Amino acid sequence: MRIEIRFAGFGGQGIIKSGIIVAAAACIHGGKNAVQTQSYGPESRGGACKSEVVIAEEDIDFPKVVEPDVLIVMSQHAYNEYVDDVKSGGIIIMDPDMVPHEKNLKKVRVFRIPATKIADELGRRIVANIAMLGAFVAITNMVDEKSVIESIKANIPKGTEQLNLAAFEKGYEYGKTLLKS
Repeated sequence: MRIEIRFAGFGGQGIIKSGIIVAAAACIHGGKNAVQTQSYGPESRGGACKSEVVIAEEDIDFPKVVEPDVLIVMSQHAYNEYVDDVKSGGIIIMDPDMVPHEKNLKKVRVFRIPATKIADELGRRIVANIAMLGAFVAITNMVDEKSVIESIKANIPKGTEQLNLAAFEKGYEYGKTLLKS
């Protein structure tokens, strides 16, 4: 088993943090092997960035994502850059408010999560990435929900636990609702 996940967006959206949380959930809290890599432009905010996670039962001999099983995308630029790389039968989880122009895709399943809107409703746009994580967990079941919650608690600033866990829960519920329809 080898699962490849790519988070992509722009700096300041918590893209790197999302990858770190998922990798830690898989290996520290989930007992699997995981590796996380990242790349970003020279700008700290606003530039393109991605975070990749590989999860496997066996040793991971190559740490980079080649053909993602899942693409979680939070900007139009990232969508344009990576949408064609997704494995046939794979999943794209995207924020439709951040990706207004979509391609007509036939060999992947697309889930639209209004993560930015969910975060705005909670009063802090900065937790949109955590809402996306909730949806990712609900839709894919690739990483255990409790493991991700523990990883969120361990990887966010102290004092923001309640806000981040609320964002995760709202995203999780939204993802579950999409699966039912």
